[in-house]
Amino acid sequence: MADMPIKRALVSVTDKTGVVEFVKALENEFGVEVISTGGTARLLAEAGVAVTPIEQYTGFPEMMDGRVKTLHPKVHGGLLCRRANVQHVADAAAHDIGMIDLVCVNLYEFEKTVAEPDVSFADAIEHIDIGGPSMLRSAAKNNESVTVVSNPADYDSILAEMRAHAGATTLNTRRTLALKAYATTAAYDTAISTWLAAQLVTTLETSEESAPEFPEQLLITATKEQDLRYGENPRQAAAFYVDPQAPEHSLARAQQIQGKPLSYNNLLDTDAAWSAVREFNDPAVIILKHQNPCGSATADDVTTAYDRAFACDPVSAFGGIIAVNREVPLSLVEHFADINKQFVEVMIAPSYTPEALERLSKRTNMRVLATGGVDRTIGHEIRTVDGGLLVQDIDHVDEDVASFTVPTRRQPTKAEMDDLIFAWKVCKTVKSNAILVAKDKAGLGMGPGQPNRVDAALLACERAQKACERMGVEATGLVAASDAFFPFRDNVDVLAKHGVTAIIQPGGSVRDDESIAACNEYGIAMVFTGTRHFRH
Repeated sequence: MADMPIKRALVSVTDKTGVVEFVKALENEFGVEVISTGGTARLLAEAGVAVTPIEQYTGFPEMMDGRVKTLHPKVHGGLLCRRANVQHVADAAAHDIGMIDLVCVNLYEFEKTVAEPDVSFADAIEHIDIGGPSMLRSAAKNNESVTVVSNPADYDSILAEMRAHAGATTLNTRRTLALKAYATTAAYDTAISTWLAAQLVTTLETSEESAPEFPEQLLITATKEQDLRYGENPRQAAAFYVDPQAPEHSLARAQQIQGKPLSYNNLLDTDAAWSAVREFNDPAVIILKHQNPCGSATADDVTTAYDRAFACDPVSAFGGIIAVNREVPLSLVEHFADINKQFVEVMIAPSYTPEALERLSKRTNMRVLATGGVDRTIGHEIRTVDGGLLVQDIDHVDEDVASFTVPTRRQPTKAEMDDLIFAWKVCKTVKSNAILVAKDKAGLGMGPGQPNRVDAALLACERAQKACERMGVEATGLVAASDAFFPFRDNVDVLAKHGVTAIIQPGGSVRDDESIAACNEYGIAMVFTGTRHFRH
C-alpha cells in the first residue's frame, strides 16, 4: 500500500531531549493529532501543544500508580490494525478504535536506577517499564503502516523525510526504525534479566542453596560506541561496543582527552595494559606492546616507575601503550617525551595534572585516556570461538601470600620475596607459556607465548641479561615467575645458569621433586603458589 501521511501520534518519553520541538513540528507543519501521557503531556501542554491526555483518549483512567495507562485496546488496536485488512478496519470501526500512525516512546531509566549504590529491590522493580516496551513492539510489528521512534537522535531525520514525502515516512525507514525499536526492547529486557540474576545470586549466596555461576541462556547487549577504521588488519571491518553495565573505571568508561580515534589494536592493547597495572597497590607503570608487558616496574612514585619500566626494553617500548595507576605528573610526561623521546600510541591513567596535559597536548595524535579511578573489574570475560562463546571469571592475582609454600631447603630473602610477588603479578599478563625475570621490582625480561616452557625461560633470561647490560647492573640476584608449573627440571637449569636465585611457580607437576632437587643443587629458593595464571 502507498505511504500514508501521519495523522495521529502517541508520545510518551522519559528522555525529553528535543521532544517539544519534534512534536511542535508534527502539529504545526503536518496537523498531527497528539496523544500523550503523564509528565510528557504536561510538558507539551505547557509548550502550547494541543495535546490529548491518554485517559481522555481511551476513556479509562490511569490507575495503580501509573502501572496501567496505555495497556488498552484503543492504544494497541490503533497500533496493530493492518490498514489494508478489511476485517481489521471493520473491527476497529465497530469498537471506535482510531488509527495511531506514529509512536514516540523511550523507556524508564532502569539501568540508571539500578546503578545507584543504595537502590532497593522494590524501587528497581518500579522502574521496569511495561507500557513503553509494549507500545514499541506493537508499533514495530505493524511497521507496514506505523512509524516507531525510540531514540531522540532520529527526530530530525523523520521530520526531514515527512517534509519530502507529504507528511509520510517510507517503508524502508519504518522498517529501519522497527529494527531499532526491537533492539531497544531487547537491550532493556537483557538489562532487567541480568540485574535480576545478580539479585538471585546474592540471595542464594546468603542461603544454604548454591548459586548458579553461569546462566542457561547468556544474554548480551552492548551499544556501539564507534566504528573503527579497521580491525586487526586493514581488510577487516570493525566496531567498538560498550556494555551498558561497564564498571565506572573500566576502559569502556574512560574519557579520551585527546588524540586520534582509538583503533581495534589500540583497544586490545590498552585493555591488557590497564588490567595489568591495576594488580598493584604501589605506584606502578606498565609499558605494553602486542599484548605483552615489555616494561613493568613499581617504585615510590610513578615517574621513577616509568624510568625503570622503560629501561627494561626501550626498543620494544617504542610504539607501545603506557598504563599508570596514579595521577600522571608533568615529570613522567617529560621523561618519555623529552628525555627518552618514546613514541607512545596510548596512555591510560586515572587522571593527569594540568601541567602534564599541557605537555601532552603537543603530541596531538597521541591518545590520552583518563579513567577516574583504578578499581579492578570483577565479573566475567567473553571470547568468541567458531560458532560459540567462551565465558570465564576474570583472572586476578589475589592469592594469600600466607598460603604459599617453600619446598626448597633455602627460603627466599625478604627482598627476593618482594620481587617474586611483583613478578608473579606481571607474569599473569604475559602470554602463555610465560616466564618473567625481574629484579628490584622491575621486569627485566619476558618469554611470552612459547610452545615450550624451557624456550620461554631461555628467552626471558637472554632479555634480562641484555637489560642488565644496558642499565649497567650485575645479572645476579634475579627472580623468575612462571605462569604454570615446570614440567621438567631443565627450566631450573636454564634459570640458574642466568643468575636467577629465586623462583615462583604454581607447582603441581608430577616432576616437582626433580625441580625441587635442581633448585637445592643450585641454592635457589622456590615458592609454590598453588595457583596457575595462564593467558592464551
